[in-house]
Amino acid sequence: MKQLFVIIVFFSCVNQSMAQFSQQERDSIYRLSAQDHKLMLKELGIESLRHGPSGNPNDPNAANSDESKVADYSLPELLVFKDGSKVTSVSEWEKRRQEIKEDFNAEVYGQFPENVPDVNWKVVSRKDSIIGEYPVQVEELLGVVDNSAYPEIEVEIEMTLTLPKNTDKKVPVILKFDWNFPAGFFPEPDQEKPWQEQLLAQNWGYASLIPTSYQADNGAGLREGIIGLVNKGEPRKLDDWGALRAWAWGAGRALDYFENHSKVDSTKVAIEGLSRYGKAAMVTMAYDDRFAVGFIGSAGAGGTKILRRNFGEQVENLVSTSQYHWFAPNFIKYGGPLNVNDLPVDAHHLIALAAPRPVFISSGDPKVEGNWIDAKGMFLAGVHASHAYEIYDEKALSKTEFPQVGEFLSEGKLVFRIHEGGHTVVPNWPYFIEFAKPYFK
Repeated sequence: MKQLFVIIVFFSCVNQSMAQFSQQERDSIYRLSAQDHKLMLKELGIESLRHGPSGNPNDPNAANSDESKVADYSLPELLVFKDGSKVTSVSEWEKRRQEIKEDFNAEVYGQFPENVPDVNWKVVSRKDSIIGEYPVQVEELLGVVDNSAYPEIEVEIEMTLTLPKNTDKKVPVILKFDWNFPAGFFPEPDQEKPWQEQLLAQNWGYASLIPTSYQADNGAGLREGIIGLVNKGEPRKLDDWGALRAWAWGAGRALDYFENHSKVDSTKVAIEGLSRYGKAAMVTMAYDDRFAVGFIGSAGAGGTKILRRNFGEQVENLVSTSQYHWFAPNFIKYGGPLNVNDLPVDAHHLIALAAPRPVFISSGDPKVEGNWIDAKGMFLAGVHASHAYEIYDEKALSKTEFPQVGEFLSEGKLVFRIHEGGHTVVPNWPYFIEFAKPYFK
């Protein structure tokens, strides 16, 4: 029964963006997503895609969850240029880093458009409140995107910023990619002290950013939101950005606001996300060097898991009609005529792009969270990404043996912990806080 409960909770998280819609609206979203997906297949010259495995371990086509059945794989090099020469210095790594970004831009997450409009932040309300025992100031914010080039599409970024009032100093802020669940739809696990109060106890602030306010979490929304606005309502080109890159763009605009805030230390802003938002948080760390720390929760395939591991979710799942919108259309071909071994990059490249900044990779207990996320695949990606940290003479994941549940690999700037719970980061908040403290002094 526990495993069935985990499946229900996980896929509630996966389908969170549909919870707010009526059945008729959901039917329309599915239909329009399928139409756009089909159009992208046509543009790519693809007639059909391979089916991905099921996330339900009781299904006949269930994803592999047996380590003995993981096939051998070979990872593309991290510290080797495309011409075959090796990276031996920080300056050379910075050049190699650009090569890696270009591969991700072209084949996975998409190109950042040149004509992204400006954002004007408005304070909707500012009021004093109490969170637990901590006096705070809460700002309700709206980032209004300039749509003068295409007035037919309006885009606004929703964010709430909560700051402690018992300090006169500028404070660090944890920026959380947050869910817009209906009340009670996806309650967080019980905590002795909620994570918000744990942060306020450190005199840190936190912000809740709603990614779906500026880019929908479905293919039907690709001609709306920031992607649709930039494209003036037209379909994406094959190397256009997907929702993950667009969500990361919104995080960058939030940081723009923090840079001009009298009470926020914008040099000490962390990005946090779970599941698909864990993927978005890792993409944010990879592309925006201003973020000081990353807290990456159960990001899995398309995020911090080795895609080449045939364990849990696979590339064929990512390119289906329900998830292809996270990526550039070009990524779809790796579930059709090409396969995962044709990808020029993998998750260790993405994590390495954050080096030498501190990153905490979080996972739930596979017996509770399930194997879809592939905790070991995330750990191994971190191990292989550690070589980029070593270029800076920084410690990362030096241990290559998969850790036990509850064991905290905390010695370096790239750390990993499997907590005792399921598809959440909640039990790892105290460990993240201890990890981040030295960087927030």
